Amino acid sequence: MPKTVALWVLAIVSAMALLSGCIEVEVERGTSAEPISDGWLGRLEDDAERVRALESYLGGFSSAMWEVGERYRHLHQALEDDNLPLASYHFEKIGAAIRNGYRKRPARQANADALFMDAVFESASAAFADGEQAAAWQTFEQVRAACIACHAAEDVPFMNDQPMFRDLRGR
Repeated sequence: MPKTVALWVLAIVSAMALLSGCIEVEVERGTSAEPISDGWLGRLEDDAERVRALESYLGGFSSAMWEVGERYRHLHQALEDDNLPLASYHFEKIGAAIRNGYRKRPARQANADALFMDAVFESASAAFADGEQAAAWQTFEQVRAACIACHAAEDVPFMNDQPMFRDLRGR
């Protein structure tokens, strides 16, 4: 038997033996290995406490809006770069982030749906996917206006007074 085939047979037999439990292998953890975490969730009293801790850690609608803001910037840059497939990708992710956000904070859903998801999302998705640059820029301005309107409706108009809404506009 050639040497390469013999090595493959040995490797396969060894793997089978390990998987079947015929050979036990102890993996020694070195003293320099750091744990994945300090067990912050495991130290909590019960699953209910762990769920509350995760909910707090994951945040509410503001964490979703953080992602939306980043993707809004990337959407604008993709349009600047004439990369409509990338613009379309980021816009679809904006929709997903908004839906995830109101899953965590259902009280935000009514305005998000009325002013953004139902009002502009579907037509904007189509415009970004169509690949017509002028229409995509016009659509970006409609998306921007929907964001601004939703912030006002949610009683956070100060959100509109920041560079992404002052500087990032349609053409």
